[in-house]
Amino acid sequence: MQPKPKTHSLLGLDDLSPPDATALLAKARNLQRVAEAGQARPLLRGKNIGLLCEADDDHDAILFRRAVTGLGAHFARIRPSLSDLSTPQEVQHTARMLGRLYDAVVCQGMAASVVQQVRKDAGVPVFDGIASWDHLTVQLAEHLGEGLLDDNRHFLLQAVLLTALG
Repeated sequence: MQPKPKTHSLLGLDDLSPPDATALLAKARNLQRVAEAGQARPLLRGKNIGLLCEADDDHDAILFRRAVTGLGAHFARIRPSLSDLSTPQEVQHTARMLGRLYDAVVCQGMAASVVQQVRKDAGVPVFDGIASWDHLTVQLAEHLGEGLLDDNRHFLLQAVLLTALG
């Protein structure tokens, strides 16, 4: 039996408490400082992160891949075969398989109900669209400072992954 994912409020990110948001921003700022000093380390070496999304060349998918590989983790983009028309058994089987293959999964552009079911059955952290432009992570990244928004998003995504997997 797979271990249950962390039940930290970070998994949803929608109801992130102010102290959790402050801690996440602090972690992202620290990652940014370390990278600017040329001292970045592969903190997630040996971890496998899966991104379920349609397009590999999508800007958000590229940004997410850069954040994952910048931490030393392995990245895989998987074309999602699940939808809200999938049977509960199909979703459960797929979620369990994803949980065996990956240490964390990000679902991009999938129905929220399907993501919830995957989250329930995967046994690993499952995020809903954390790399997408309309996600809360973009709003948080705007609070990181004067850098380019994509760079800030990069460090915030890394902070999310480190918090969930570190």
